[in-house]
Amino acid sequence: MLGPDLDVLNSCNNGILPAGGNSQISTETEKWKFLGEVISRGDLMEGLCICARFLEDGDMFTVDWLIAELRGLVSVSGEPIQRLGAYAVEGLVARLASSGSAIYNALRCKEPVLPASMELLSYMHVLYEICPYFKFGYMSANGAIAEAIKEENRIHIIDFQISQGTQWITLIKALADRPGGPPHIRITGIDDSTSAYARGGGLEIVGGRLKMLAQQFKVPFEFRAVGIPASEIQVENLKIQPGEAIAVNFALVLHHMPDESVGTQNHRDRLLRMVKGLYPKVVTLVEQESNTNTAPFFARFVETLNYYSAIFESIDVALPREHRERINVEQHCLAREVVNIIACEGVERVERHELLGKWRSRFAMAGFKPYPLSSYVNGAIKALLGKYSSKYTLEEKDGALYLGWMDRHLVSSCAWR
Repeated sequence: MLGPDLDVLNSCNNGILPAGGNSQISTETEKWKFLGEVISRGDLMEGLCICARFLEDGDMFTVDWLIAELRGLVSVSGEPIQRLGAYAVEGLVARLASSGSAIYNALRCKEPVLPASMELLSYMHVLYEICPYFKFGYMSANGAIAEAIKEENRIHIIDFQISQGTQWITLIKALADRPGGPPHIRITGIDDSTSAYARGGGLEIVGGRLKMLAQQFKVPFEFRAVGIPASEIQVENLKIQPGEAIAVNFALVLHHMPDESVGTQNHRDRLLRMVKGLYPKVVTLVEQESNTNTAPFFARFVETLNYYSAIFESIDVALPREHRERINVEQHCLAREVVNIIACEGVERVERHELLGKWRSRFAMAGFKPYPLSSYVNGAIKALLGKYSSKYTLEEKDGALYLGWMDRHLVSSCAWR
């Protein structure tokens, strides 16, 4: 995907510096000669991998030296790998200092704001506009929901991370034009304190905006706020009513749920079993296509560089490197993820991505079966991508959609019932 950079990642992953004492470097003299050569040629990707390997091996003296040298190679306004490298270095430093969780909480990112509040443009809204990741997820999920409830008159959408409610604007507008009149829509929005911080207030802000939109388009509408973390949701929190068709939306949220690798409370699978018991018409899943949940530190570090290199490259073609908004987007919306994945372990590591294959297994074990995505929406997404760089790719495979950058899948979308 990334030419020579990917070769470096693969070589790091395949053992240029094996665990257990870096046995390919037989003497201290050879080690320091090798490290000096890496730094002198400015090979940032390899330098980061080597630093992570020495950190895993517990050679703190070498790690400290490498971090000092790597700081001279990174820049928040440089090339994509230099920008990612700046945050990867901070992740390594935070891991040494056990401060990753504090940094993650400090860099809370504001979510997309609705058009009515353009003056409050947030960093995430900039990312929403310059890259198609969110729009891809929202469009593909909405298409599956619209298809599943097309004959229903009373619809209950349960959104496990509603954020600003941006996803539901287009669906409300589309249902307003339904032949025979729009259905009654009830949205249950689940959220926590982090997103409330991003909005500058509680879920009543989201509900008020969506109600105004629904009134404008003459759609019967009800909004119910559930202001507790998704991992704590129980059936009684959802207030299910007889006769309503249920659609459940998991958009970029399930990877935050702890699973069996974190502790005895496996909320990731518990939520899926609970949702299956609601007999929903459809359940939509949108997730980052990365493998960082149970991978050991070094493999996780390499995967993080690989995945986020593609993200940073895609931003690079959309905003100039000196653009202040680009720096803010990367610092507040991406750096916190990078630092958390690299620096944290156990319950403090909340960014725990899994590949779609693993999600398929979880949904199947919970009793779900795949639900086909809308072919019409697939065409609309292709048209959307035409407005962005030609390096974005869209692949439909085994009933799922994958949005990628060149030949790296970045986000997957699928539906279940």
